Amino acid sequence: MPNVPIYHAHLKDFHAQLTHILQGECDFSAAGVALYTADASNYRQIPLGVVYPQTVDDLVNTVTLCKTFSLPVLLRGGGTSQNGQGVNEAVVVDCSRYLTRVSDIDVENQTALVDPGVICDALKQQAEVYGLTFGPDPGTQSRCTLGGMIGNNSCGPHSMLAGKTVENVLQLEILTSDGARFWVGPTSVQELEKIVAGTDRRAVIYRELVSIRDEYQQLIRQRYPNIKRRVSGYNLDQLLPENDFNVARALVGSEGTCVTVLQARVKLIENPLYTRLIVLGFEDIYTAGDSVPEILPFAPIAMEGLDWGIIGGLTERNLKQAEIALLPEGQAWLMVELSANSADNLTQLCHEFETAMGLSKKVKSVLSVADAANTAAVWSIREQGASATAMSLNADDPDPVVGWEDTAVDPLQLGDYLREFSALIHRYGYTSSLYGHFGDGCIHARITFDTRSAEGISKWRNFSVEIAELVVQFGGSLSGEHGDGQAKGEFLPIMFGPELMHAFRRFKQIWDPEQRMNPGKLIDAYKMDENLRYGADYKLPETTTILHFKDDVGGFSRATERCIGMGKCRAQSGAMCPSYQATQEEKYSTRGRAHLLHEMVRGEVIKDGWDNKDIADSFEHCLSCKACKTECPTQVDIATYKAEFMAAHYAHKRRPLSHYPLAYIGNLLPKISRFSSVVNKLQTGITGQLAQKFLGLSDAKGLPKLAPQSFSGWARKNANRQDQQFLWFGEQDQPTVVLWADSVNNHYRPTLLQSAVNVLLKSGHQVAVAKQHFCCGRPLYEYGFLAQALKQLTFILDGFHSKLPSDCSVIVLEPSCLSVFKDELLSAFPYDTRALDLSERAKTLTRFLSDASITLAKQLSSGILHLHCHDKSLSISSHERDWMLRCFKDLQEPESGCCGMAGTYGLKKQTRAIGQRLFERRLKPAIDNAANDSVVVANGFSCFEQMMDGQSDRLVLHPVEIIEKCL
Repeated sequence: MPNVPIYHAHLKDFHAQLTHILQGECDFSAAGVALYTADASNYRQIPLGVVYPQTVDDLVNTVTLCKTFSLPVLLRGGGTSQNGQGVNEAVVVDCSRYLTRVSDIDVENQTALVDPGVICDALKQQAEVYGLTFGPDPGTQSRCTLGGMIGNNSCGPHSMLAGKTVENVLQLEILTSDGARFWVGPTSVQELEKIVAGTDRRAVIYRELVSIRDEYQQLIRQRYPNIKRRVSGYNLDQLLPENDFNVARALVGSEGTCVTVLQARVKLIENPLYTRLIVLGFEDIYTAGDSVPEILPFAPIAMEGLDWGIIGGLTERNLKQAEIALLPEGQAWLMVELSANSADNLTQLCHEFETAMGLSKKVKSVLSVADAANTAAVWSIREQGASATAMSLNADDPDPVVGWEDTAVDPLQLGDYLREFSALIHRYGYTSSLYGHFGDGCIHARITFDTRSAEGISKWRNFSVEIAELVVQFGGSLSGEHGDGQAKGEFLPIMFGPELMHAFRRFKQIWDPEQRMNPGKLIDAYKMDENLRYGADYKLPETTTILHFKDDVGGFSRATERCIGMGKCRAQSGAMCPSYQATQEEKYSTRGRAHLLHEMVRGEVIKDGWDNKDIADSFEHCLSCKACKTECPTQVDIATYKAEFMAAHYAHKRRPLSHYPLAYIGNLLPKISRFSSVVNKLQTGITGQLAQKFLGLSDAKGLPKLAPQSFSGWARKNANRQDQQFLWFGEQDQPTVVLWADSVNNHYRPTLLQSAVNVLLKSGHQVAVAKQHFCCGRPLYEYGFLAQALKQLTFILDGFHSKLPSDCSVIVLEPSCLSVFKDELLSAFPYDTRALDLSERAKTLTRFLSDASITLAKQLSSGILHLHCHDKSLSISSHERDWMLRCFKDLQEPESGCCGMAGTYGLKKQTRAIGQRLFERRLKPAIDNAANDSVVVANGFSCFEQMMDGQSDRLVLHPVEIIEKCL
């Protein structure tokens, strides 16, 4: 283990012993604990340290050592808890890095044996091979762990089909806080008699559980709500005779306050094969709630509600507009999913349902969504809408936050409950969006609680008492999905009464007599207004930055608040976050970096600010792919934060010398390309090895070779004419387009720019190329040379933009350069009309051709398309894809995320291994398994370099070359 100072000095001996016995890892540094101060709730607590167990023995040994030192323990899943149960002043144990095995899938009995760190989606994917699935599917299923789901009793949209997690847990192997280890599950009368007759720790525990059952069983039957979504409290009902004294299920939903789960045997179900999404539109969300009883007889497997608060918030932020356009007429919607055992039966069921809904006086519109892509698009509104609107657009308005996010009532009373819930919200002067699992009566609401002032907190407390009383009045549950934690634990007596609260206290005492398992959560909980992440004593820190954060009122410090902890960046699919996908390390995730920065500006845990080396390391491992800017629901923009941090980090300290040539490569290329043959020769042999060592580059891949002649040189020789500013190709009476001669293609792949000239000429345009060298400065941002980057952008605005012919487009082939014009330029000069104009004019060749009259003469056979991360992240990839679909008879686009090269990332010794892992995850196998005549299409220079590495016989072309071949 590296000799890193620990944040809590009094834990020195514990840390020393722990590192000695662990096969896995632990991190007790300031940065290590800063990563885990927050989850997806309103709360913040500084952990003692973080443990990443590699084996079950690691897990056992950690908990045992914590007992020896009398330290509290928090077993944390994916860190997406919304009621505060995922943070504590405890030793945090994160199983999601290593304890991720699906040890067994029993197809015949439809069960699976899993580690606590298994991701829900990973289990689903393995089960789907056998036509099975794990039923619960929370919105965080791409990153939540089975251990976390068991702790929270998670559900999801399809709980109508499969129930909550508790209904899907068969057995648990558990470890008590005092070291007893055994399996629990349903217990027959005979087995129970045998267990309680014993003398071991298990016998003592079971005798106490029997005592609770016998004393409280009538009260449990009376006070527990008779609804599907009762998640609040402990599952004492599972100890009743009618539930087979099921100790495993009694522990589900205990939020880590009782035991450590070592393994779980869970139930699998048959995966519905024939499904259809039908969206119903309504005048308002209350009428949608009233309609639930009419829909339930059709046995939907999901029924999700969505009000205008979500849609309006997305529209204000110009998000999900294409998806929203798919919704039928209305101000509120129900997304109803039906299933059947055959295509014919599904068609018949959908016809009957649509007919009935069309006749209903409550329903305003009906839309059947048969297309898979449109179905996914509509679902994405429901999955991401609330998080995407989590930051208030008005600096004077509180952010919509969780806190009363998941109350649940009888779905047959849902409409009336929604009316009273909304009336209460309005009486307190709050605003909220309403959505949720209407088929099960579970309502989600992001409400504008003011947690940052004493007055606002007092008001929030009063509201909390009233909403708890309202839920109980409707026979509901304070939590219908996300658990109690700290947010609701205080209010459980309103729901259960003092006697059952005493029973809860006894239940925890049985398992955790020293009160060390996630203390202060669920039972004997902290007050709802303690440990607030943004409480009355929190003031937005002031920070001075080079870049403008105009979308964040409060600047950089406010930007660090964007991450609300939902952890979408920890998914193994999608473009975000590649460095996490390759390493499984929180510090290399979007969320991890955002949390580090936020703790940096707070200054409590990370005290050395911009000088912090751990944050620098985190950013040095960031690929600046920009995926988070669009895939993160709250648009956390790590690439921009990285540029700002690296600039400040090296403002007053000496940089590695290698930063200069790597960052200034765009400025150096025109000079060194004059001697291309000499430079290329020097790159081989001992000179090249020394150069790569000096630059910190891996010796596993050589540097790209300079072209014998640059595009600029070719253009000077072949242009039809020239003036003071431009070299011109084509007829003067044709409309004008300007081709941006980016630095890398200019000097490494000039034929691409030549092809662009040819294609543009054939499209009926004259082409202008700047005579003077301009560089967008993309690499400068990666290393934090912001002053130079802004200088070069100013040079472009003064020397390039000012000379542009009026109303002409600027064609940019290299996606990383185009992204500067679309992103960094506007960030640097947000109020400069020239910057806005250049940003609007800059476009891809395919975007430009989409508006031009050009006809393809032929199609190529088969291709594999990989688009640059910046294309995908800035949503400018659709035209590239559309044109390649026109150019190929068969085009495949593997879901690959980043290729792993990302400028110099895949070249540097520090990060090459990560880059290669990314390349080898999906993209390289897709290329290797493609037909021999398949053409690989990549529109980024770094992507091209990655694919050409070791590919001697595979053709890798740019879209412009493909289009040229097809004309």
